[in-house]
Amino acid sequence: MNPLTLRLLGGAASAVDRAFVAAMEMSNRRVRARAEALSHAQRIESLAWIQKTYGSPELFADASAFFPSPAPVAPSQRVVRELPWGGECVEVSWTSAFQPFDPRVGERYLAHVPNRTAYARLYTRGVARPAVIVIHGYLAGHWAIEERAWPIAPFDRWGLDVALAVLPFHGVRARAGSGAPPFPGGDPRVTNEGFRQVVADLRSLVSILRARGATTVGVMGMSLGGYSAALLATLEADLAFAVPLIPLASIADFARDQGRLGTGKNALLQHVALEAANRVVSPLARPSLVPPERVLIAAAANDRVTPIAHAERLAAHFGVTLLRVHGGHIVQTWRKAAFRELKAMLRRNGTI
Repeated sequence: MNPLTLRLLGGAASAVDRAFVAAMEMSNRRVRARAEALSHAQRIESLAWIQKTYGSPELFADASAFFPSPAPVAPSQRVVRELPWGGECVEVSWTSAFQPFDPRVGERYLAHVPNRTAYARLYTRGVARPAVIVIHGYLAGHWAIEERAWPIAPFDRWGLDVALAVLPFHGVRARAGSGAPPFPGGDPRVTNEGFRQVVADLRSLVSILRARGATTVGVMGMSLGGYSAALLATLEADLAFAVPLIPLASIADFARDQGRLGTGKNALLQHVALEAANRVVSPLARPSLVPPERVLIAAAANDRVTPIAHAERLAAHFGVTLLRVHGGHIVQTWRKAAFRELKAMLRRNGTI
């Protein structure tokens, strides 16, 4: 594209992203109102209490202290339909192995019964070959949308089975008619518990795929899904690859950028406190267990939802070169370039 076209598309992508953020903020207005009712001192005190609960050195010295390996699961399976290019779409579901770390928030977290069941749809040939778990972003996770958001047919042509995972409180696990999902949200404890459940569910899904014959399993996600993919890469050494696309990297950075942490010195102090409160689930808190040559991180130049600074932090932490592409978070003109680079990486590494 010529520079003028890129500039025009970039401006349009930024405008769409800003509208999306405004809509997201509106859906979270009740949660924000409760948080903003606290004084600066009350916020700092609350975050310090959360950091004390979730920040003990033992949780970082041994990752399994907060992210225990789930017991084997026996998933329910049903064939949704045959795929036009061959193979089947199979829906799997299983009881989530998640148990709350903090019982004081656990009862409220577990009260939504549909979230206790984990779901994924597999787009599979039914033979032994590599698989990729793809993870959606915030407010997403609906089957019909995700099937169009991911290049499932091209992945099949590359020789990959695809597993479309559903994050807690999203898609079929959502709270009907209740507005924005509580995870991630205004309560850092629920955010921590939510990512604890994400890891448990993804690990169970990896085991399900291997039991079905997957020769290797990699993980890929967009936005919140990119955060989830990166987090799993710091906990699972046996992933074939990890690909965070337009990723969220820091809950605290996002809150600061959206003006949720006040202004001036107070904003800085709250940012530090929130980063500490959520550090146990941060992909920046532990080194990547996936070698750099098997990691691809891509960021869109005009992204105004998770700006490029998120991906820059993540790439620096993982020790990889950031793939910078044109476009935004919602208007994804970057897709062809990113997936072309992904295919090249998978070929170099012998995955496909």
